[in-house]
Amino acid sequence: MHAPTFFGRTTAAVALTASVLALIPTAPATAAAKPVCASEDHPALAARLGPKLQAAVRGRSGSISVAVYDRNRGLGCYLGTGRRYDTASTVKVAVVAALLRTAQKEKRKLTSQEKSLARAAITRSDNNATSTLWSRLGRTRIQKLLNDVDMDATTLGPSGYWGLTQTTAFDQLRLLRMLTRDDDEVLTAASRRYLLGLMNDVVGGQRWGTPAGAPSGVKVHVKNGWLPRSTLGWRVHSLGAFDGAERDYMIVVLTHGNPSMAYGITSIERVAKVVHRQLNPE
Repeated sequence: MHAPTFFGRTTAAVALTASVLALIPTAPATAAAKPVCASEDHPALAARLGPKLQAAVRGRSGSISVAVYDRNRGLGCYLGTGRRYDTASTVKVAVVAALLRTAQKEKRKLTSQEKSLARAAITRSDNNATSTLWSRLGRTRIQKLLNDVDMDATTLGPSGYWGLTQTTAFDQLRLLRMLTRDDDEVLTAASRRYLLGLMNDVVGGQRWGTPAGAPSGVKVHVKNGWLPRSTLGWRVHSLGAFDGAERDYMIVVLTHGNPSMAYGITSIERVAKVVHRQLNPE
């Protein structure tokens, strides 16, 4: 089941951290909510980026949610984060993170089979590998990972239906922040490098979405998801983290109600190109 992630309710309970709350005011949970960008050190950039994000999503069919965080600039943006979405294949990042967290707790390295499953799940979005990891880890360990990352708005899918996990863009941004933070305590530096390495090694046919428009010299880490269902059309999502060349920022875009997968990809890439262009003006 290849499914993207859609985000949910907007509430102070899903704020990234106290410091980020100061940067990103809470938006009303309505379809008409405008994008919000704020940065104490770069207010002009924040004022410019917000309207451009709004323009990038204006007029599209279906639902779209956007969360952006630039660690170096202390800049945060979000649009429509009051909406919830099926995660589809984007949940695979959390599943592999839970695998790494479990190995850490057991004071061991991943087995060769676990490495093979993790690589297949992330780099090729292999569903069978993900189902195996989901089953072996069990809901308790995966939920513990979500708790450790404060992904309070994310609810695991029923039984073996990992792609029907419900999440928000804010929660997915929390996950990316954890993976890219130097001093995080949830995963060791080695575990974070391992998972980001897999996201950097995603096969060419799945490198669409948030990487669109990324400048040369910036390292790309991506995980996408896509899923057609009888209700709400195509779910198409993209999680991206970008570093190198003195850059350190993340983009999450979740959509549903797309008439086709291509339509969803185009919507995500319009947003991504705006973000990359504004954060890398040179």
